[in-house]
Amino acid sequence: MRLPDLAFALLALTGAGSGIIHADPIDLKPFKATYNVSWKGMTAGTSVLELRRAAGDTYLYSNINTARGVFRMALPDAIEQASTFKVTDGHVVPLTFQGSDEKERPIDLKFDWTAKRVTGVAKGRTVDLELTDGAQDPMSLQIAALRSLASNNLQESVRMIDGDKLKDYELRQEGTAQVDTAVGRLDTIIYTSKNVTGDRVTRTWVAPALGYLPVKAERVRGKKVEFTIEIDSIK
Repeated sequence: MRLPDLAFALLALTGAGSGIIHADPIDLKPFKATYNVSWKGMTAGTSVLELRRAAGDTYLYSNINTARGVFRMALPDAIEQASTFKVTDGHVVPLTFQGSDEKERPIDLKFDWTAKRVTGVAKGRTVDLELTDGAQDPMSLQIAALRSLASNNLQESVRMIDGDKLKDYELRQEGTAQVDTAVGRLDTIIYTSKNVTGDRVTRTWVAPALGYLPVKAERVRGKKVEFTIEIDSIK
């Protein structure tokens, strides 16, 4: 068992849309948000998301998870993953992705959109896959999700590279709700995502007032909530 990362919990939407150039639905501003993670009702650790501008239209989006208490035995070190991406004609375009899998094996991927290939290493294997338009990595997908919700453009499915494979996810919008959080009571939009071949559902609450930032997420298997992530602070 290992502490689940926020990127896995927040899989959901794609930034794919029409080819017409529009003003960005949200202004990507640097931020740093901290979340508390509960695993089967127990406090498991923290998750930190940070967005930074690298240069021009290129950004770096990172996620670091740190275990607490007994969870340090299963996860002795922090898990870190990061994506570099750019925004082109209103689309989120991943460039690189680095992280680790459930066995702490390194993942290092590069996206070549001219050749339409993603290459590198993951799960101890060489990766060389054909890219489809709108494909994302686990981190760039979150930014694409914010933009999709802001433009009211929820897709029914999205393709994302997961380790050494491209996988399809089903997406559903459930409605709205007010949520009490550590940063105040917020109006949120709720959506779910599910791997088409899996039996786990991820439910996410995003706050339009915070630029569609996720403020809560939970993963459910059957009727059992496996883990919950809730925002603690943002700056």
